[in-house]
Amino acid sequence: MFTLGQWIFAALFLIAFIIAMKIAYGKDKVLHNQFYKGNYKILLGFLGFILILFLIKIVFRH
Repeated sequence: MFTLGQWIFAALFLIAFIIAMKIAYGKDKVLHNQFYKGNYKILLGFLGFILILFLIKIVFRH
């Protein structure tokens, strides 16, 4: 399905992408900590909302 060259390219691209993201996140870490405090509350609220939707679906199915 894929040639050896394509697998090598994919592996090198993945490694380079992970390194680039690590560097970019490291540079912006101070700004993220300053401007995005309390993001976990929004995430928990969103996950809770999804959970409620699934519960409603299960209750009304029976």
